[in-house]
Amino acid sequence: MAPVARVLEVDLYGSAVVFDDFEKVIAPGGAGLIISSMAGHMMPALSPEQDHALAYTPTEQLLDLPFLKADPVPNTLVAYMIAKRANHLRVQASAITWGARGARVNSISPGIIVTPLALHELNSEIGNIYRTMVAASPANRMAPPNEISIAASFLLGPDAGFITGSDLLIDGGVIAAMRAGKLPTPG
Repeated sequence: MAPVARVLEVDLYGSAVVFDDFEKVIAPGGAGLIISSMAGHMMPALSPEQDHALAYTPTEQLLDLPFLKADPVPNTLVAYMIAKRANHLRVQASAITWGARGARVNSISPGIIVTPLALHELNSEIGNIYRTMVAASPANRMAPPNEISIAASFLLGPDAGFITGSDLLIDGGVIAAMRAGKLPTPG
């Protein structure tokens, strides 16, 4: 619900800054977690070169990538999906550098979670899109925030010591429904 440039600044560039800054201070044995979104799983595959650029381009140069300029990114939904896909890719790239420090990093990709923002969006012009996703999903519901916090606590804790560079999709099966053809692929 913001212009394309703002979505890329906050959700792509801002997340990359977080990866960079926390990597500088993470202690051995530490773990980091970024909240991404199921939106990062919604878009068609990018080219291997684009995926590589999203994963490894230095943070200060990210917004200058040609495929992120105004014409190739037609709307805020596509910008958001690209930014969240970049989160997944940067987690994988950061797992290498964080691992050199003895630390782990992962992401989680929630679906529609009952938050004030989701409730606002349910009552907006995109509300029917949300309701359609929920109805098509195997879980057939939205999730309360505590279901996401349980997954986050696990990934940050000692029982997840072998998990790094991963994204945990927690969407009630929305992406599965899309891949099964029960929902159109957005974008």
